[in-house]
Amino acid sequence: MAPDIYEQLADTLDRLPNGFPRTPSRVEIAILKKIFSPEEAWLASQLSGHREPLDAIAERVGLSVEEAGLRLLDMAGNGLVWFYPSDEKPRFRLAPFIVGIYEAQLDRMDHELAHLVERYLADGGAAGIMKPQPALHRVLPAQRAVKSEWILPYDDVKQILLSAKTFSLRDCICRVQQDKIDRRRCDFPVRSCLSFSPFERSPNQIDITREEAIAALDKFEETGLVHTVSNVIKGVGYVCNCCGCCCGIIRGITDFGIEDSVAQANYFAVIDPEECRGCGTCIERCQVRAISDKDGVSVVDRKRCIGCGLCATGCPNNVARLQRKPDAEIVQPPADFSTWGRERLLNRGLVK
Repeated sequence: MAPDIYEQLADTLDRLPNGFPRTPSRVEIAILKKIFSPEEAWLASQLSGHREPLDAIAERVGLSVEEAGLRLLDMAGNGLVWFYPSDEKPRFRLAPFIVGIYEAQLDRMDHELAHLVERYLADGGAAGIMKPQPALHRVLPAQRAVKSEWILPYDDVKQILLSAKTFSLRDCICRVQQDKIDRRRCDFPVRSCLSFSPFERSPNQIDITREEAIAALDKFEETGLVHTVSNVIKGVGYVCNCCGCCCGIIRGITDFGIEDSVAQANYFAVIDPEECRGCGTCIERCQVRAISDKDGVSVVDRKRCIGCGLCATGCPNNVARLQRKPDAEIVQPPADFSTWGRERLLNRGLVK
């Protein structure tokens, strides 16, 4: 087995649309060694971002179909690869680091891994992953902050949930990671990552009902969390409920100075200066510090505003609202993950 197998895996991960940039400190290699065994790293480095049939993978890596299947299924159980069951041929692909491998490390997240991740983000990992466009995530406006007659279909989080059949609610890896290094600056709920699927499946212990999923979104909005989803129209399978102090992608703005780390919603906040009483609630609820006090009145920095609507849903005097951007400023998300991936690879200079 090659002595530089983790280097090979890092390069393979960086060739995926999401990216896994190298850093001056090479802390990314320490992260991979913490998560992957040498055998897993070798097998993962032979995969790509395309769904490949098991028999094709087995032939390429020199393993029997049975042995390759057992290894890959075990890795899929730890979130290192993605498994696509099929009546004809099961398929596998390498999971990206973010969003993918990292989010699957809830059971493995300890003090060491949490510090390694923090160092990686600060050492260029955040910029390398979050600066390329299209962004990994986009913001969905709070349900109570938008009017049903002008909300764009792909922004209607409740309608997205109504089309799903199974739902689960799991812990937020970002808050768990911040807890491990004693850096959490909020008291938002840890169990706040909502996943859903249009397919029926066997139940598990973190499952909830559709009604509970919708109620959870209401609760997160009331609490003051930002809804973010995959930056695509078709294929959304989760809603992250994010804060500016823990959640990696929003921290792109608040901690790492990456203005476009998340795709803004197609709306912006407006606060009536004549009616604002200067209570400061909107300033406290804004997760990206887009609202400030000026002479006793709250003022929105529209360039920084991500259109989440938390100011509107929390304003006790009903003087904050969301307004839809002019048609010329509307940015439609990529149609699907395939389109999103091609655009990312093109913008990263990996394809022509």
